[in-house]
Formats: sequence, C-alpha cells, structure tokens
Amino acid sequence: MKDNLSRSFWLDEALSLEPPQLINRLEKDISADVCIVGGGYTGLWTAIQLKDSDPTANIVIIEKDLCGSGASGRNAGFLLSLWAKYLSLEKICGPEEALRVSLASDQSVKDVMTFCSENNIDCDIRHDGWLWVATNDAQRGAWDETLEAIAKHGLNPMVEWPGRLAAERIGAPGHLEAAFEKNAARIQPALLARGLRRVALERGVTIYERTSLKDLQTGTTNTIKTKNNSIKADRVVLAMNAWSSRWPQIRKSIVVVTSDMFVSNPIQDRLDSIGWRDGLTVCDGRALVHYYRTTRDGRIAYGKGGMSGTFPFGGHLGDEVEGQSRCENTLLDAMHVSFPQLADVGVSKSWRGPIDRSKSGLPLFWKLEPNSKVFYAVGFSGNGIGPCHLAGKILSSLVLEKQDEWANCPLVRPPSRDFPIEPFRIIGSQLIRHGLLAKDDADDRNRNPSILSRLAASLAPQGVAPFKAPNNKTQVDIDMQHNISQNAGLKK
Repeated sequence: MKDNLSRSFWLDEALSLEPPQLINRLEKDISADVCIVGGGYTGLWTAIQLKDSDPTANIVIIEKDLCGSGASGRNAGFLLSLWAKYLSLEKICGPEEALRVSLASDQSVKDVMTFCSENNIDCDIRHDGWLWVATNDAQRGAWDETLEAIAKHGLNPMVEWPGRLAAERIGAPGHLEAAFEKNAARIQPALLARGLRRVALERGVTIYERTSLKDLQTGTTNTIKTKNNSIKADRVVLAMNAWSSRWPQIRKSIVVVTSDMFVSNPIQDRLDSIGWRDGLTVCDGRALVHYYRTTRDGRIAYGKGGMSGTFPFGGHLGDEVEGQSRCENTLLDAMHVSFPQLADVGVSKSWRGPIDRSKSGLPLFWKLEPNSKVFYAVGFSGNGIGPCHLAGKILSSLVLEKQDEWANCPLVRPPSRDFPIEPFRIIGSQLIRHGLLAKDDADDRNRNPSILSRLAASLAPQGVAPFKAPNNKTQVDIDMQHNISQNAGLKK
C-alpha cells in the first residue's frame, strides 16, 4: 500500500474526486473463466472488451494496489497514435500491416474519447494535438523519414511546422521546428484509469484491489496464488507492464527504465501570457526525451525518461523505481530552459515510475509458455494510453481464441533476446544512459558526440518516437543495420 507522498499528482486528484469506498480484497479461494493480473489500462480494456464479446464470462482482475496506481496513473497523459513509430511497425509487420495497425491506432484515439463521452468519464480530454519538436540543430528533421514513409500511402497525419510557429505556439523560444499530429489529446491519466475501473465494475467484472500475485502455476487450469488465497482460471492475462519482468522469458525482450515527472504550482495567468492556452502535448527529439503539457487547473507537467539512472536488477522492482523523484531540481532546471519566462516557477509535486521498453518501442503480445493459456502484453515504451486500447482488442481475441486480424497481428510474436542477462544488463544500461546523456549534452552545445555516445545511440531502445542518431540516421535505421549485421554473422 502506497501513502500519499509516493503517489502521483494525477492519482491524488482522481482519488480525491471519488466518494469513500471499501477496498474489495480477495479473501477466499475462487474460480474464474479469465483472471487478469493488473488493474491498469491494458487489464481494464481487456476486461471490458471481453465482456463486450461475452457478457456471461466470469472475469476477475487482481491489482496489487489500486487500479491506476501503476503506469496508468502516473504517465504524462498523452493520448497518441502509433504514427511516430511507423518505421518500426513497417520493419516488424511489413508495409500493408503497418498501415493497418497505424490507422487502427489513429482510430483508437477517437474511440477512447468517444468511450469516455458515452460512459461519463471526465478525464480532462483536450483534443489539441501533439508536437514533436527539435530543440537543437541535431534534432532537426528527426521525423523526415517517418513522414516520407507514411506519405507513400498518400497520407499525412503529421505535418511539419516552421520554427516560428513551433516556438510561438506555447511560448517556448527553444523550439526550432516541429512535426504536428492533429489527432492527439491530453488527458488526466489516473481519471481515465479510475473511470475504466468503474465501467468494468458496471459491466460485471470482479475487481480485487490490494491483492498481489505471489505465484502463478500454469496447466490445464491455471492457479493464481495471492498472499492467502488462490484463483483457478481457464485463462490468464498478465497486464503488469514493467512488473512482468519477473519472468525471464519476458525480461529478455524488455528493459525497465524509470521516468521522472513533476507538476508546477498553478500558473494559469502566466501560461496565458506566454500563449499556451490549450492542451497541446509536446515531446522533444532528445535521446532521453523531455515531455510537457498543461493541466486543467493551469499547471505545467514536465518529465524526462531515463533521467535518474535507476535500473532494477533482474526482475526485482522495488521502491527504488517509485515514489518522489530524486531529480526534481534537474527536471525543474530543464523546464526553466524550455520556458525561461517561468524561471521563478517551482515544483508542487514530483514522482517517478518504471517503464517497460522494447527494442523497437512497440508492444509485444505472446503466451507465457508454448502450450499455456497465459497471455501477456509488454513493451509499450512510454506510449501506452492509445495503444492499450488496441491491446485490449488483441488480448481479448487471443483469450477467446479468435482467428481474426488481431489474434493474427504481427505484434503477436514470440520474444527475442533483445537485452543481455544480468549483470551485463544493468552495467550496459548504465553505460548507455551515460552515453545518451553525453549525446544530448553535445547536441545542445552543437558539438560532435563522442564514440561512447554514438555507441549508446546504436544500442538504446526506442521511446515515444525515434531520435536522430549522430550519423543523421534515425534510431530505426541503426537498429536495422545492427540486425542485418547480426543475421549476416549467423549465416556465416
């Protein structure tokens, strides 16, 4: 159980708006058709979509804390499509399927907003778009290849913005140029998670909070063991994000990093004065990305991925990846660089949390064991709000053994050994982080990155969008070259 100091600003706000309610804990042995482990977006969307397909299904969710207390309640609140990751999709899925999945993810943005409207989920949706900006010369054109590849299909979901427009749009003088995606939204992430929880309960899903998974025994009937009780389930869905790394099979395909974030004190009048009057969401083109947006009550929420350098050893995630950010002052300094007009604005609350990153930056769906009926989804890589809606479709199709376009989607694929075993993993993670920090610093100073920085760029997993590597190629290009070299070596 987390105290208020360790929770995100979002979850504090969401819980304060709910009437007092008793926590429903698992206190006896039960059975279910489907047991979902994890009460965040992935688990809740899967449960809701399973109920839509079969209203009579006995579906149980267990959540170790409260629904929305994990990544779903402390992310930046960017409701995005997968267009920025089109190159990775094309690499994994091929052009035709990459286009289909990208269009479906674009529709998911609209579907999530429609769902919230129809189900009275007030999660502060502002459909004002997403800006992918360059804040130094090295970041310019990071989106060029992505936009060119999408344009081959006659589509332009993102358009380029000149520097003056990118800078004046929210009063950030360091914005040199940008790509703008219109179909994107700002939300209050914990309010969405808690709203999905309410809808799931209304549709007959049973939810046990403060109920942790202790052990999982697979078989003809799967056994989910909690502290004092157990659940027998025909099928299981692991919707645990970074906490899925406890299983070696999953851990080899993801790396867990931390992301740090804070919200400022309320400054609505100051935001009005610099021209930021809506819900536009922004990411820069750094290797360790900065991201920022406003809140309903006139604050700036500002974050950075990979800042703290905290990497859990093996699959053991503890307090070191949660709670108050250890990098408050550094984050605040970064915001002051982005918005020098707000140099006197301080932090109201900060927090951090783990992110499960895949090499490609795309989610992975598979079975825990070849013949089991235990399914999982991991690797959302910091962009899960929209794609988790798609994840619900994929996982529900897998659970129901449908042979449709979602069960057969190329994102349903076996995990590969993308990251090394310990202790090489944690050593390598620290080296790559230091190299990426040095790369970003060299880019800011308009200097050539070091050899270590170039090596780090070639090995780093992707985040929200591909960053531009030191040789003027995107990270996707480097990944493709690396994989081609590996495959060539295997064939010798």
